[in-house]
Amino acid sequence: MSIQVTLPEGRSLAAKRFWREEIRSAQLATQVLLALAAAVTVIPVIWTVLSSLKSNETIFAVPMRWLPDSLHWNNYIDAFEVAPFARYFLNSTIIAASVTATTIFFGAMAGYGFSKFSFPGRDLVFGLILSTFMIPFPVIMIPLFVLVRNFGWVDTYWGLIIPGALTGFAVFMMRQFIQAIPGELLDAARIDGAGEMRIFLTLVLPLARPALATLGILTFLESWNNLLWPLIVIQSDEMETIPLALTKFSTLYSSNYAQMLAMSVIASLPVLVVFIIGRRQIINSLMLSGIKG
Repeated sequence: MSIQVTLPEGRSLAAKRFWREEIRSAQLATQVLLALAAAVTVIPVIWTVLSSLKSNETIFAVPMRWLPDSLHWNNYIDAFEVAPFARYFLNSTIIAASVTATTIFFGAMAGYGFSKFSFPGRDLVFGLILSTFMIPFPVIMIPLFVLVRNFGWVDTYWGLIIPGALTGFAVFMMRQFIQAIPGELLDAARIDGAGEMRIFLTLVLPLARPALATLGILTFLESWNNLLWPLIVIQSDEMETIPLALTKFSTLYSSNYAQMLAMSVIASLPVLVVFIIGRRQIINSLMLSGIKG
């Protein structure tokens, strides 16, 4: 026997108004926090762009001046005369594009194997791959350099590309996404006579496009902004990348921050373009993949 209790009509309306106010307050608080987060993210970018058009004296003026007294467009022109930055852009593009392509392909292959095939030690090997997340790069930096030197890859593209050709994060991300692809779909392709490589290239990769795009964007950003590993491997000026070449604006006695900021703005444009093109794929990947668990 169940007992039903009916609240008076007035109290019910008051409760509804109360919950509506609570929801509005929560939404307002969320919007304020998001606005603060956006401001914290955007304000340094705005300051960098504006400061790239200032003189060095104006950048360090007290009190701080947000707007330049006059637009120093020559900072962008003079920055390219400090060093052969066209060569550095080419190096960064070759390295970032190569690392991105290899990470996407091999990460997808490993993710396909770990998610759709059963073999002895699969969970153990995957656990070992996940354990690499807990190893800081400085821990493996010296052993990795010794290996690169033994292979004769110091001051070469190979030494900058091969060590980053595949990461544990790429394997984890692709495994989580491909695991959500129905196995029946792959079995149907096998019944039709398709081999595993054909299934991988013509079925798995197209279905995993959002995850591939997200992984590619994140890998490109990381490779383009990488400073520590090129600093260790590169020994000649002609092999330098953009992050490493930005140090040329600093000398023993002074630093030209206006030109450094101007070149930083130019160097960030490829990254910005890549992110704008693929931002929708990142959202789709996070919504469709099982990366949460």
